[in-house]
Amino acid sequence: MDGRIKEIDTQMYKTFGSDVSMIWEEDTKKAIWGHCYLPDPEMIHQVALLVAAFRGRVITITPYLHGEEDTPKKLSIAYHFDIRGVTITSTIALKDGLHKVKSITPVLKSADWNEREMQEMYHVTVEGHPNPQRLFLDDSINLTEDTMVPLSMAMSGATSTTLWEKVMGSPKEGMGKDE
Repeated sequence: MDGRIKEIDTQMYKTFGSDVSMIWEEDTKKAIWGHCYLPDPEMIHQVALLVAAFRGRVITITPYLHGEEDTPKKLSIAYHFDIRGVTITSTIALKDGLHKVKSITPVLKSADWNEREMQEMYHVTVEGHPNPQRLFLDDSINLTEDTMVPLSMAMSGATSTTLWEKVMGSPKEGMGKDE
């Protein structure tokens, strides 16, 4: 096992014990990455502290809905980190109906824009964020779970009013269907 991996694995075990298990994978070009599921959303803060101790950074944060057809969708968040060239993804599932997570920006400044985007575009409350101002949308536009816009829909609506109608709930005043 690569020395960096062993060190990360050891610290994860010291922090979480057997509650969290890193799964390591390697591709044909010897790129190594690890991923784990955190059973408690509060644990992401401890992972951020560990990443900071290794002088790592946030690559990106990916909120996503999942679940069986005909059942309410659950919101999970995958945090993607880089520690000395090793990618680690730690995923949390938010509790039903509670779209709240503690900010990791005070620990890792590289989480700033990702957390702000998550608040604005995915209706997730990021508690304790040092600068919770919006990045993209006017304050008068409030998105909910029902108005989350998948990238595929956003791209197909890039040259029409489709995206605007999804966000606003009705055709934009003065515009035709595909203007």
